[in-house]
Amino acid sequence: MNLTELNKVALAMVAPGRGILAADESSGTIKKRFDAIGVESTEDSRRDYREMLFRSAEGMKHISGVILYDETIWQKAKDGTPLVDLIKKAGAIPGIKVDEGTKPLPFSPDELVTVGLDKLADRLPKYYEQGARFAKWRAVIDIGKSIPSRNCIKANAHALARYAALCQEAQIVPIVEPEVLMDGDHDIDRCFTVTERVLHAVFGELFDARVQLEGIVLKPNMVIPGKKTAKRASVEEIAEKTVTVLKLCVPAAVPGIAFLSGGQSDEEATANLDAMNKIGNLPWKLTFSYGRALQHAPQTTWKGKTENVAAAQRAFSHRARMNGLAALGQWKADMEKKAA
Repeated sequence: MNLTELNKVALAMVAPGRGILAADESSGTIKKRFDAIGVESTEDSRRDYREMLFRSAEGMKHISGVILYDETIWQKAKDGTPLVDLIKKAGAIPGIKVDEGTKPLPFSPDELVTVGLDKLADRLPKYYEQGARFAKWRAVIDIGKSIPSRNCIKANAHALARYAALCQEAQIVPIVEPEVLMDGDHDIDRCFTVTERVLHAVFGELFDARVQLEGIVLKPNMVIPGKKTAKRASVEEIAEKTVTVLKLCVPAAVPGIAFLSGGQSDEEATANLDAMNKIGNLPWKLTFSYGRALQHAPQTTWKGKTENVAAAQRAFSHRARMNGLAALGQWKADMEKKAA
């Protein structure tokens, strides 16, 4: 393992004013997204859609890296150019989602554990050869009446650490993604408490697995109330509580934190990131690793039609630019209205 090189990649992933495009939707997830816009999900339609994003010169200026799905990393554009080469040409780093989804956690009703470690050591060198320089593994922690259990947190933290160690051994930067879901009826304080427990467990396991923190990127949830609660929170409270929990749990050796959008609207995800960066004086870079919050606008504009490609690329460029500004703490709400 060359830690200097890993650190260089990790720092490039969280470069000022740039963030990560999560284009790693599983076939099932992208089918749902395509169903919503009336497009049949085929290998070609998925390729055409992602190629459109990667060829968006203006949008890709604000993208440091792209997380790909296994299908996508091997695909070629319509003209025969490998999609990974389009990403590199745009100045971004190709990455790969390596987990294989979730399974029910035994004896823990309603809880999940992420799977995919078995053959990961064999898969990683092939992804490296194909151009991937970072990877992603997502752990899912739900909040409910008596969950998350200690068992669920420990099982997922341990899997994240084993994955991260395998990645670093293969000279690939691991994105460590423990996602506390916002689906419940919990308030922001419960989210804070659970996020703190999860992050403490994750960094304990990373230490035990000898993962070098200078060569990772953390992808956590923001501290926000559940979707089903009436107790909403202001942008300022979300920013303050998120930054506080990160300061309590995340060592300064970590180069950067790239948030997931986790079901927030496009503008909410941007506003919350911006408010955190406006707090300032942080030991790590704070940026974005958004999927839906970057892609919803271009998807609904594109609708699978060639004549909509330019407009869809403009929609993607706008969202990428807004989030790039938020990563610098320079976003303002009226910038959205001016564009509209």
